[in-house]
Amino acid sequence: MAKYRKKPVVIDATQWDGTEKSARELVKELGLEMLSMSCDGKGDVTYWKIGTLEGGHEVTPGDWIITGIKGEHYPCKPDIFAATYEDA
Repeated sequence: MAKYRKKPVVIDATQWDGTEKSARELVKELGLEMLSMSCDGKGDVTYWKIGTLEGGHEVTPGDWIITGIKGEHYPCKPDIFAATYEDA
């Protein structure tokens, strides 16, 4: 099997802090399609779902929302983000 290295590319990303307010602000700021939002019994948001090129994806507290090279958006878990990206 051949090996390949990912081309260096600078992306925009924002980490969601887990609040409903910031989720709604991100939807507005980035022009995201919010498909649904789930809250626990205390009114705290447990996750929300955004539309991506691959369909709906859940965003949970601490996830990063990445803007890809073609303007698409998708969530990324914090550990994967830390292993894949560094400050530009």
